[in-house]
Amino acid sequence: MSCKVTVKPSGHEFIVNEGETILEAALRESIMLPYGCRNGACGACKGKVLEGAVTHSAHAESTLSREEVANGMALFCCAKPSGDVIIESKEIGAAKDIQIKTLPCRVEKIDKISHNVAVLSLKLPANERLQFMAGQYIDIIMKDGKRRSFSIANAPHDDAFIQLHIRHMAGGSFSEYVWNTMKPKEIMRFQGPLGSFFLREDSDKPIVFVASGTGFAPIKGIVEHAIKHNIQRPMTLYWGAYNKSDIYMYDLPEQWARDYPHFKFVPVLSDPVPADGWTGRTGFVHTAVLEDVADFSGHQVYACGAPVMVEAAHKSFIEKGLPEDEFYSDAFFLSKDLKPTGA
Repeated sequence: MSCKVTVKPSGHEFIVNEGETILEAALRESIMLPYGCRNGACGACKGKVLEGAVTHSAHAESTLSREEVANGMALFCCAKPSGDVIIESKEIGAAKDIQIKTLPCRVEKIDKISHNVAVLSLKLPANERLQFMAGQYIDIIMKDGKRRSFSIANAPHDDAFIQLHIRHMAGGSFSEYVWNTMKPKEIMRFQGPLGSFFLREDSDKPIVFVASGTGFAPIKGIVEHAIKHNIQRPMTLYWGAYNKSDIYMYDLPEQWARDYPHFKFVPVLSDPVPADGWTGRTGFVHTAVLEDVADFSGHQVYACGAPVMVEAAHKSFIEKGLPEDEFYSDAFFLSKDLKPTGA
């Protein structure tokens, strides 16, 4: 049975086919609802059901509580309508005209730039170009049909290659393949661009970027896009890691901070080793942000990395005055088949 969904306040309408989620159907019809993980864990697609009813597949209760469900809230990535519904959701106009494609690509380079991070450079066919917004991600389609999602680490103006930051994880099927088996010139397929983690350029608010591990990848693309387009809003990047070697491109944000007065870089180590000779900030990265920002009401926050970091940042920043709709996130979930970024 197909159902009609009406989106408020835009008034856009689309049909959800049997077995589809509301988000899947919206994207099929080029209606860009915000989303991230697509598996009910990040909360980026959360909205309200104004009329009608939906059923949810499995999702994280910390992302959508029973109380929220009772109040009509829904995660559109795992919500299926029981009939015609009217929902309330913001829409993202900047990305709605970008076509999601499935494309072949060639492995151009595999640069192991640290003890556990490789930069994978993918070359598209000469007659193809991937139009994307800085910060979005792609799904690598493996030979068995499973997908592995990785953020695009380059900005759209620098698109000779699609660059991905792959963290080596023991037992991670794709990362083990990249580190131990993959060779240049191999052909793969991917789908993209995906996600709604990108810079909202219609704002002049100061930006706080919060990254953990390879969560730096999409933020790198966003910052490079902002620099290219002379966006001079105050920006501060907090990059959290265990020790200094885990901040695998340390010199790059340091260079940004030297070259651009409106950009600041704050590395935060949770477990520095003696060899680091570390005299900088320590502890949890979101805690360092809280120490520096007393009132978030006039800020935008872009957080990317481990789910525990993203969730802690979201909760604590909202409590300090950040408007709910000014927190943008992309959490890296280690799910077998859905969004296991870095695995």
